[in-house]
Order: sequence, then C-alpha cells, then structure tokens
Amino acid sequence: MSVNDEAVSTRDMIARRNRLLGPAYRLFYEQPVQLVRGEGVWLYDRENRPYLDAYNNVAAVGHCHPHVVQAIARQAALLNTHTRYLHETVLDYAEKLLATFPAEIGHVMFTCTGSEANDLALRVARTCTGGTGFIATETAYHGVTCALTELSPSLGLPAAKDSHVRLVAAPRSAGDDTGEIFARDVRDALDDMKQNNIRPAGLLVDTIFSSDGVFADPRGFLRPAVEAVRAAGGLFIADEVQPGFGRTGEQMWGFARHGLVPDLVTMGKPMGNGHPVAAMAARPDLLAEFGARSRYFNTFGGNPVSSAAGIAVLEVIEAEGLMENARRTGAYLVERLRQLQARHDLIAEVRGAGLFIGVELRHGGATGTPATAESAAIVNMLRERRVLISAAGPHANVLKIRPPLVFLADHADLLVERLDQALLALHQA
Repeated sequence: MSVNDEAVSTRDMIARRNRLLGPAYRLFYEQPVQLVRGEGVWLYDRENRPYLDAYNNVAAVGHCHPHVVQAIARQAALLNTHTRYLHETVLDYAEKLLATFPAEIGHVMFTCTGSEANDLALRVARTCTGGTGFIATETAYHGVTCALTELSPSLGLPAAKDSHVRLVAAPRSAGDDTGEIFARDVRDALDDMKQNNIRPAGLLVDTIFSSDGVFADPRGFLRPAVEAVRAAGGLFIADEVQPGFGRTGEQMWGFARHGLVPDLVTMGKPMGNGHPVAAMAARPDLLAEFGARSRYFNTFGGNPVSSAAGIAVLEVIEAEGLMENARRTGAYLVERLRQLQARHDLIAEVRGAGLFIGVELRHGGATGTPATAESAAIVNMLRERRVLISAAGPHANVLKIRPPLVFLADHADLLVERLDQALLALHQA
C-alpha cells in the first residue's frame, strides 16, 4: 500500500469510527495507528510494520503471551459462568493472589474493570466509616463511573458544587520534605471537610501517581498523609491498577515502596494481561462489616475464564522473573535516559521505579516552563519512528513510559535512540 493509499484508508476508518462510535472517544497521535496483532513488546500494523510498545501496561506480561492465551482458551472451552456457582479455579486464583499481599489483607472481591473495583472500594469505605468525603490528587485518574469521575480530574470534567471530594496537589519533588508537604495538603483537605460538615471516608491514590506525572520517591513519603487520614477516621485505598503486579520492581505492589499496608487495594486489567478482570482486596474486618450491611454481586467478575487468565499471569511473572526484570531493565533505562538528559536541556528530570518512568520536559530546568507543546510533538515523532509512548501530568509535559514487563535492555536502547532522534529533530526545527 502506498503512503497516499494508507492515508486515505486511515481517513476512511476514522470517519467510519466517528459515525459508529460517536464523538466522545479519543484516539492517540495526530496520525492514528491501526494495529492488527501483538507479540511481546511489539505491536504490528496492517502492513506488518512493528511498533515498539513502551506504553501499554495492560498487557503486563507481553502481548498475546502464549501461556495466558492457552489458559483462557482452555477454560473457555470448558465453562464460563458467574460467581454464584462454586468453581475451584476462582478459589485457586483468590488464594494465589492473596498470597502476594501482606497478611493483613485477607479477602478479595472480583470485578470486571478497575473502575468497578474502585467504585466498590468507595462503597466499602463509606459503609465502614460512615463518611462521604474522599481525597484524591489534582490530575488523578481512577475510573469512569459517575462516582469516580469526581475523583478523576484528568478527565477534565467540572466538579459538582456540592462535591464531597477534595483534590490535593501530587508530590512535586523527591526531597526529604516531600512526604510532609503532601501530608500538609491532605490535612488541609481534611480541615476543609470538617468546616463543611463532611465526614472523611478515605484517601484514594494511585501509588505511582501516574496521571500526575509519575512520582515514586522518596520511599515512604506517603506514610504521613495516610496517618493523617486514618487519624481523621478515613481509610487508605491504594489504586494498584497501574503500579501493581511487579511493575515498580523489587515489590509486587506500589504501596510496598512506602512501607504501608492499605485498608483496601484495587487492581485492574493487567491482572489478566488485558482480559476483563479486576479486583478489590481488603482487610477482613472491613468486609465483615460491609457484608453485614450490604450485598455485592457482579455477574461475571472473577468468572472461571478470568480466574484462569489471572493465575496464568501470576505464573508467568514468577517463572520469567518479570519483577526482577522490571527492576533491572528499569534501572538501565533510567541510566540511559539520564545520559540523554545530559545532552538535551529540554529534559528537566527522569524519575520512576522499575518499568514505570516519567521524563519531564521543561524550558530552563526543573523549575522552568513546562514544555507541553514539545512533549506532544515528541510523542508524535516517536510514533512516526514506530515507538509508542504518551504524556501525563497537569501540563502534559511528562513523557510516560510503562512498557510490558518483558521489556529488555535492547528495547530500552531502541527507545532511547529514537527519543534522541526526536529531540534532535525538534531542536533543529
């Protein structure tokens, strides 16, 4: 297919998509990519051209991993039904998943999406605390239900005038005072709730602050804020949809970097390598109270096929040493990116943990003007060079890198090489 024919085909498909799906959806990149298959860290377009995937964390153990695909197909050929019937695979998965958590986390409830898991966590927190107030960060994303859009300001929707949600700035540094600054903002939010007769129910944070721009350090900085919320009667809800399942390296869960045990933990589709399965894990005393006062049913949340997928993902993470790979390859990639930083003034900071990395672009160093337009240009330049990433943060000036966990050093080298090319082309433009 010629370049012109490809452009015409893409335009036709976009027009068809808009006609059928409506205007609310969004596409990545100025020139959207039509993908037809995936394998490991690679995605392929209709011309069989490979794209290095440095963005899609949902395919946690690599696109179309054979072990996961076979587990899904095998169980789908036997039975798939809802959770009001007994099924051993569902219980096997619950045991294997709970074994990855601290001992204080003793129950798990399955859903189909991370949004459902977070929505359930809000219900549990409200029921067990009697509160209605929640705290989230200013550019967070936690889901698409009506309740969660208030806690997902990155969606750009205006907050209701009578909202019981209070937003605080995400951490902005990796200094010794990071934790206290964040905790001070949380305490201010709690004071505001008190002045408005709002009883706090919980603090909900993505423990890598991915939509806020990726903030992992210093270790332990979340603790003072969590202590403040608990002292006010609220719960700590750790949203592990993005940082969980070994992505941050060394630990299975992002909250472990802070030496904390959450009250509730939510997970999403990386747990099934993209299969629609998600979950909320909890302290048993909380679910005892919730279960005594409420019922929960999710028709296909944690069905046998989803559970088989989840077991297979845990098996791959262990068998292929993917948590250690995230640590090792992530450290190597950070080192290479910092070498790039020394050559390009636009790179103000490189930060992250494991295979979740943010590259902040600013004019004039760490305190300079956010390079929002340049970040968008680089994301599109990388797409042209067949490397897929995105951008995050309140100014969309942080390049967000979170590839499948099978990402290796040679993939990191290719990413850095193409990013170097894009930065040079931007400078010369």
